[in-house]
Amino acid sequence: MAASIPAREGGPSGPADPTLIDAYPDARAQIAGMIFAVLLIDGSGRIVEVNHAAENLLGTSASRLVGTLLSERIGPLDPRVETRLSLVDEALVARELAITVGNTVIRANLTVSPLGSFPGWRVVTLSEMGHEDVVQNQGGETMLAAPAVLAHEIKNPLSAIRGAGQLIARKLPPADKKLARMITDEVDRIARLIDRMQELGSTRTGPVDACNPHEAIRAAVATIRVAGANRGGVDIREEFDPSLPPVLVNRDGFEQVLINLLSNAGDAARAGDNEPKIVVQTRFASGLAFSAVRHGRPVPLPIEITITDNGPGIPPDLRDHVFEPFVSSKPSGQGLGLSLVRKLVRDMDGNISHERDQRSGLTHFRLHLPQAPRGR
Repeated sequence: MAASIPAREGGPSGPADPTLIDAYPDARAQIAGMIFAVLLIDGSGRIVEVNHAAENLLGTSASRLVGTLLSERIGPLDPRVETRLSLVDEALVARELAITVGNTVIRANLTVSPLGSFPGWRVVTLSEMGHEDVVQNQGGETMLAAPAVLAHEIKNPLSAIRGAGQLIARKLPPADKKLARMITDEVDRIARLIDRMQELGSTRTGPVDACNPHEAIRAAVATIRVAGANRGGVDIREEFDPSLPPVLVNRDGFEQVLINLLSNAGDAARAGDNEPKIVVQTRFASGLAFSAVRHGRPVPLPIEITITDNGPGIPPDLRDHVFEPFVSSKPSGQGLGLSLVRKLVRDMDGNISHERDQRSGLTHFRLHLPQAPRGR
């Protein structure tokens, strides 16, 4: 995969411009830029190399994918496909194939191309049919229907909380009224999110618009502080790029993502031996692209937001599964927060990844989001 492409020879229109030959992207650069997942498989069926799209699709870093069996990462498959995959020197094309990534079932097109000069070696591609997550139980029932079932029961007490907040606001001195307004604002935001959760099984997404990412981050920090999610004196530091342009997101969903990540980071930081600390960093990371299949084109994601904590990190056996439903390292955790985060981020054509830096003792959650068009 890393071999260089030979210099282009002259064609019918004449020799290639020699000044451009050195500018040609090599094979690694071309594969890295593809919007579909590419995996190099050796003769034993183990993954040897992957591109960024494969890391995103499989929800795991390249360092954790390399050396593992392809069948462990996307199986079990249709028996007919598994039979064909066992024939290492045969090509294969399978469309709308159901593959399992952790506890998530997605539909994807799969191709297998044998490398004739390297017997047993193959190049596998996967292209997801859509962003929407289809989480199924053993009976084949869609588990994402549960939020719709609970929505009515949740929204009733929310209405009561909102009414109580309005009554309290009338009796508070002016200096404290902003706290009451935060109660009603948060109830309204949660109610809108519940309305969206009722549509999680559909292909529709909430409306997106230009949003100042720093305003949203500070609103999320204020929310977790008032709600007590930042109890224990966690130091939250900002490392913002002041020139960062607006992001194109659904504001309510974006704030919910930030609140979940900041709350988790606070819990993790307090569980460590060091002084608990969270760093929220923003920067413009040009060149990163994510495959938004339903748009049929790559979506640039230059806005990077990183939330870092100095806690002990997620247990190694759970790190490959942090965004799957019902996976949690917390004793009382339900394992739905990060699954919802991934869903919301994908609905906004964004990407989220997790990384543990063992040497520095830091855990990073990185959001990559699209930039809002100018004038929007």
